[in-house]
Amino acid sequence: MPTSPDRMSDDVLAIESDGGHAAIAHHSPDQIRLRLDIAYDGTEFAGWASQIGQRTVAGLLEAALSTVFQVPVKVRAAGRTDSGVHATGQVAQVDVPMQALPQAYPRTRRRGESEFGPLVRRLGKMLAEDVRVLEITRAAPGFDARFSALRRHYVYRLSTAPYGVEPHDARFVAAWPRPLDVEAMAAAARELLGLHDFAAFCRHREGATTIRELQRLDCSRDGNRITVQVSADAFCWNMVRSLVGALLAVGEHRRDVAWCAALLTGTRRSSDFTAAPARGLSLVRVDYPPDSELAARNLITRDVRTAEDVRAAEE
Repeated sequence: MPTSPDRMSDDVLAIESDGGHAAIAHHSPDQIRLRLDIAYDGTEFAGWASQIGQRTVAGLLEAALSTVFQVPVKVRAAGRTDSGVHATGQVAQVDVPMQALPQAYPRTRRRGESEFGPLVRRLGKMLAEDVRVLEITRAAPGFDARFSALRRHYVYRLSTAPYGVEPHDARFVAAWPRPLDVEAMAAAARELLGLHDFAAFCRHREGATTIRELQRLDCSRDGNRITVQVSADAFCWNMVRSLVGALLAVGEHRRDVAWCAALLTGTRRSSDFTAAPARGLSLVRVDYPPDSELAARNLITRDVRTAEDVRAAEE
């Protein structure tokens, strides 16, 4: 299994250069933007983003799509997941020259099949078994997989069963060898909701903001299975696994309930806890506004928040 992290992981929303082009650059009139809904088992991937010499989700998709369209293409996602993290609801975009579209279609289309159904079938034969493009549609005007998103939803799954994790779940559920007080975890989680600077829960990246609006952080138990559901407008590098790791420290009674909230005063990644293992984490959904509001959402997302925004939210 790859161990190198995706250096641009999660949902860092700073505007950056990518091959000489701004990440939010609009596609030209002679191109069509396609939306891709994607699922993958992240176990054997070194994260989402393309990396030289590493097997990544974007790398495989870009290779397959470049072959299909017979032109080099770049795939950009709503969230750049870390090495070992899975997805059932990843969303990405690809800009394709209009003249390249005919290259993607087989000679016949099945009755009742959507416009890009043949392309979905073709990719299903080309891609490795641990990544699938579930659906392809024409993106609405103004759609940007990353900057148009309202929120991302992650689920973290772990098991406290004495035997570990059942084999059919072993790649997607983290084994936890010690008992956990889920009620204490849930109480600590509630104190983290809202707009805060989550610097203590994020790996540092120069120039990137760590201010996020955490909209959901729920902990529940079903027998030996514990599930943490996490939703926010965006996540910075390593944030979800760090949140879960801090909650696990509370669940083991190594830290008290108030400790998590106190971490929000930190300005750097805390060394008082360890991020939860990657294998338990899955990106399950990305929410977008109605098509008529996509352009406005892009502007809101690009407006990087500051400490002043946090203070205003607390007043």
